Amino acid sequence: MPELPRHPPPRAEAHVDLEAIRHNVRYLSGAASGAATMAVVKADGYGHGAVQVARAALGSGASWLGVCTLEEALELRAAGIEAPVLSWLHLPAEDFAPAVTAGVDLSVASVRHLAAVLDGARRAGRHARLHLKIDTGLSRNGCPPADWPELLDAVEKAGEAVEVVAVWSHLAYADQPHHPTIDLQKGRLEEAWELARARGFAPIRHLANSAATMTRPDLHYDLVRPGIAVYGLDPLDRPVPESPLRPAMELRARVALVKRVAAGEGVSYGHEWTTPRETTLALVPVGYADGVPRRLNTGGRMQVHLAGAVRPVVGRVCMDQVVVDCGDDRVAEGEVAVLFGAGAGGGPTAQDWATELGTIHYEIATGVHGARVRRTYSGSGAGLDGAGE
Repeated sequence: MPELPRHPPPRAEAHVDLEAIRHNVRYLSGAASGAATMAVVKADGYGHGAVQVARAALGSGASWLGVCTLEEALELRAAGIEAPVLSWLHLPAEDFAPAVTAGVDLSVASVRHLAAVLDGARRAGRHARLHLKIDTGLSRNGCPPADWPELLDAVEKAGEAVEVVAVWSHLAYADQPHHPTIDLQKGRLEEAWELARARGFAPIRHLANSAATMTRPDLHYDLVRPGIAVYGLDPLDRPVPESPLRPAMELRARVALVKRVAAGEGVSYGHEWTTPRETTLALVPVGYADGVPRRLNTGGRMQVHLAGAVRPVVGRVCMDQVVVDCGDDRVAEGEVAVLFGAGAGGGPTAQDWATELGTIHYEIATGVHGARVRRTYSGSGAGLDGAGE
């Protein structure tokens, strides 16, 4: 009998709990004051896997999906996902015909962009579904209020080539629920919406991101757009035990080597850490090429949960590996070290990394990358795409 192929466990993996995704979407949809919920799955689902997250979200209360690029939208369609999908950041020279053909909703913020979308609609032989974006104060994407009438003129002139689905915008201070700019942006959105309605359009409105979905029911309108909260990372930076959300990603790797090292030995490049005593060191094969920030390098700034305890990473983070000080504890090669996750057993979280680095947990989750980190899933539907567990 031929030998069966071996499937060794991954050396490093970003494990995604789809049940946590479902929990978070159910919570957010319940908080949405009757508005529909758009789960934002841009950037490959914030590093969690766009298709898998989309399916979990659509089965848990979301009825829309949001992405950044046309390619991201078409990936969802190619996976057989038929729910409404909004794509919102494009170059004016892009080819919109495939997206129009696939029934992807498109954000438009200028007359130039509208012309490109209309060209795509003409070649696709069907009308384009538009979400007209007004810049209400972020000064990023969106049509300036002074140019809004001109954009409405051009949309009106397009006639049956377009359907105006929505007027929308994006908040600058949603993580500070009482910041005065929020009410300013709310007023500007409503003015732009009323001008569109005066032209005979019947668009919905959407403005609320994760934080506003959780704190500002007056901004829910017809549709809310939670992003980071879908993945269990709290936009209000509450510690995991205090948040209603459940982190979905756990970054983990298996110990490659364990050895005893004498006192006074330098560890990793530059010997920024020296063993103060004889100790056991565990080599964990994941590094900055895989999304572990190099700045988490010395002084106990980085910890892992390994063999039932939280332990310090010592010495510099390398491209491919980190070294963990295990003292006199017994640690076996092949044991799993959790670099960040839901904080079980006092282990580190993505928010802990973000706090140490002076950044946001969005950057931590989306920074996990590369072919060497296998994405795995647990929960219902985990085996549909990618590796299950």
